[in-house]
Amino acid sequence: MSEKIIKSDIQIAQEAKMLPIGEIAGQLGITEDDLECYGKYKAKISNECIQKTLGNPDGRLVLVTAVNPTPAGEGKTTVTIGLGQALCRMGKKASVVLREPSLGPCFGIKGGAAGGGYSQVVPMEELNLHFTGDFHAITSANNLLAAMLDNHIQQGNELRIDTRQIVWKRCLDMNDRALRNIVVGMGGKTDGVVREDHFVISVASEIMAILCLADDMEDLKERLSRIIVAYDMDGEAVTAKQLKAVGAMAALLKDAMKPNLIQTLEHTPAFVHGGPFANIAHGCNSVRATKLALKLSDIAVTEAGFGSDLGAEKFLDIKCRKAGLKPDVIVLVATIRALKYNGGVDKSRLGEEDLRALQEGIVNLEKHIENLQNYGVPIVVTLNQFSSDTEAELSYVRAFVEKKGCAFALASVWEQGGEGGLELAEKVIGMLENERPDFHYLYEDELTPEQKITCIAQKIYGADDVSYAAAAKKQLKKIMDMGYGSLPVCMAKTQYSLSDDPAKLGRPKGFTVHVREVYLNAGAGFIVVITGSIMTMPGLPKTPAAEGIDVIDDKITGLF
Repeated sequence: MSEKIIKSDIQIAQEAKMLPIGEIAGQLGITEDDLECYGKYKAKISNECIQKTLGNPDGRLVLVTAVNPTPAGEGKTTVTIGLGQALCRMGKKASVVLREPSLGPCFGIKGGAAGGGYSQVVPMEELNLHFTGDFHAITSANNLLAAMLDNHIQQGNELRIDTRQIVWKRCLDMNDRALRNIVVGMGGKTDGVVREDHFVISVASEIMAILCLADDMEDLKERLSRIIVAYDMDGEAVTAKQLKAVGAMAALLKDAMKPNLIQTLEHTPAFVHGGPFANIAHGCNSVRATKLALKLSDIAVTEAGFGSDLGAEKFLDIKCRKAGLKPDVIVLVATIRALKYNGGVDKSRLGEEDLRALQEGIVNLEKHIENLQNYGVPIVVTLNQFSSDTEAELSYVRAFVEKKGCAFALASVWEQGGEGGLELAEKVIGMLENERPDFHYLYEDELTPEQKITCIAQKIYGADDVSYAAAAKKQLKKIMDMGYGSLPVCMAKTQYSLSDDPAKLGRPKGFTVHVREVYLNAGAGFIVVITGSIMTMPGLPKTPAAEGIDVIDDKITGLF
């Protein structure tokens, strides 16, 4: 076994020889005057730089998505980074565009979001922890609005807010199940009005979505002003604008609006900005970072969270629709491990050869291929290779994919970095040399929200039908009555299954998607649909990753 394989991700990252961030920026024509540095190896890009690039032609956009993952994830970010490195090795002016990690998974079960092995972005520990403070700014803006809402009620409630119809929740970037449902205002008369309240994780906050979809400060403020925080005694919406909170929130978000620049282990430029969860939010990095990367690179490689049923669908139907983006190629990441997991193998035995389970689980990959074919964009299926994969397993998947009419490539980017992504990069470049694809959305704006939900449930998940809780039906009617029926829908659903039940692996059939709640994100510009038992504030597992993290000799250990 090679020395590379036995090193942990954090060891590899800490041994990396990073270049000063000015040198990384210089690869894209960004001058040091356009950087706002946070130490030697990370920086924000100034608004002036963004303005200067607006006249540049756009590069080509590559989206990376995946099949339904195992609980540990399948290396989609690792493949995104490895592909970017491979494209640079082939002489292309490429960059990668990623989301920022949430502290919740870092201290929970999944770990960080810096990639892995020799396909990582660095500085890894700083990215996975506080980075440039963007998430703190979003959390602060969210909770400022909550504080101003409760203060308004305490100070006489001029807007006649119905305290039984407050919809704005506080947030925290941590998995803390105890905060899902709380009571505030306890104590004396000066401590506020007693009412039920709730927390969501910061990456599920509407302000995260707004920051990631806003084009500039003017657009950000306009979106913030539309946030609905509550309803009054007549059932009319009360907004952040009416609470006079928009300017102060914008002030908190001023620097967070600027995209961040770091580097991969092979010094490929990496824009990392924004981080909505894909199972409970829209799962894509910021529009500003993506557009900037396209203006500065010949090829921008981005990712959308979890499987194509979540992140990719939302990237294509929400982000592309709102931002006018059109992907040129989609890379669909699978692993032998995930396919065997979807074939019913216990996660403790995923390293053992099991062709029967692989044959059972490959229907999951088949469905994800069919999902992406709905959008008219060429697809490359890539296997993120593990050392436990056998030749028989790899050959079976290659033959299956090629029979489905898709290009196929192996990727060993965890172990080999960019070199392990050359086969994938060659396939991507070959597709980019063709005419631009005829990209189209899954559904049109004119459909009702219920029709859009049904379209996604049937065409993407493979459901027979959709059922609604009585409260969800009522919420949908109110959204229609308020005139927001043309907005796209953002489905909150488990990442582990194509259905809304995490136990239904593979390619489930004959099921109904259960919608229990619907709410309006008027500022972000979409309708959130909560299905199954999905939680907007996750909890920690029995043995959280936090138990293994430490600082020894001034170095962080245990982070992955």
